[in-house]
Amino acid sequence: MRGRRTMARGLPARLAAPAPPDGPAMRIPSNGIEIELDDQGPPGGEPVLLIMGLGMQLIAWPDELVRLLVERGFRVLRIDNRDAGLSTQLDDLGVPNLAWAALRYAMHLPVHAPYRIADMAADVVGVLDALGLPSVHVCGASMGGMVSQHLAAAHPTRVKSLTLMMTTTGARRLPQARAHVRRALLSRPASQREADIVEHLMRIVSLIGSPAFPPAPELLRERLTAAVRRAWRPAGTVRQLTAIAADGDRSALVQAIRAPTCIIHGEADALVPVAAGHDLAARIPGAVLDVVPGMGHDLPQPLLPRFAKGIAENASRVAAKG
Repeated sequence: MRGRRTMARGLPARLAAPAPPDGPAMRIPSNGIEIELDDQGPPGGEPVLLIMGLGMQLIAWPDELVRLLVERGFRVLRIDNRDAGLSTQLDDLGVPNLAWAALRYAMHLPVHAPYRIADMAADVVGVLDALGLPSVHVCGASMGGMVSQHLAAAHPTRVKSLTLMMTTTGARRLPQARAHVRRALLSRPASQREADIVEHLMRIVSLIGSPAFPPAPELLRERLTAAVRRAWRPAGTVRQLTAIAADGDRSALVQAIRAPTCIIHGEADALVPVAAGHDLAARIPGAVLDVVPGMGHDLPQPLLPRFAKGIAENASRVAAKG
C-alpha cells in the first residue's frame, strides 16, 4: 500500500491505530487554519474522504479499513478535524462553559459556540480545493457524520456519495444517551498523567463500545496510549461539543441531500441510539440503512469488511444513478 502524509492548512468512535502514518508532509491553506491529512492508495483512484467524530483523530479510522478500501481501488483520505489531532488548535477562542451551554440547550435557547459545524464542513471544502478534487465520496462517523451532512447539503457538487455512521440529525425528539453515559463523557481523568488519561478513555470505550465485539484490553490500551501521545486536546473537544449543541436539529437540512446515501448504525449504540439511524434513513431521499446487531459506538475489527463493502457499494450507486 502506498502511503502519503499531507498537512493541509486551512466522543466518539474508538481509537484504532497505533501510530500516525508515515510519509512526506506538506502544508496547504484551508479556511484559514491547518488540517492534517493522510492520503493513501492510487492517485487516480476514486477518492473517499473519512471524517472522524468528537475529539477523535484520523488514526481512529483503522488502518485495516483503509487497506480494504485501497484494495478496492479507492484513494483514501483521512483528516484530523480542527481542534483535534495535529490540525490547528484554536485555543485563542477560549474554552466554552459547558454547564451554561447545556442549560441554554435544555431551555431551547441559542447556544453560542466558538465555531460551527458548518465551519468544519468549510474546512473540508478547503482541503478538497487544495488537492484539486472537485468531488469525493464521503464517510463520516458520529460528529464527522454531522459535518458530512452539512457538506452534502450545502456543497452538493463536492459529494459523490455519502456514508453516515453512528450519527444523527440532532432532533430533540430522538432518544438520547443514558445519563451515566453522558456523565462519563463529561468527566475528567484523575490527572493529566498519561496513564490516568488512558484509563479514563478505557472507561468510556467500555460504556459505548460494541458489546458483541469487545476488543482485547491490552491492544486497546496500546492504541489509546499511542493516540494520547500523538495529541491530547481536551479543550478542543469542549469547543467541538459546544459546536454540536449550537448546531441543533438538522432534520430540514438533510432533506436537501441528493447524493446516494448509506447509513450504518449499531443496534446496541449507547451513545447515539439506533433510532437516530432510522430517522436519518427516513429523511434523506433514497437512503439505505444497515443496522448492525451487537455494534455500539465504535469500529470493531470484525466489522471492518462490512463497513468497506457498504462504502464501496454506496459509491457504486453513483454510476447506477447516472
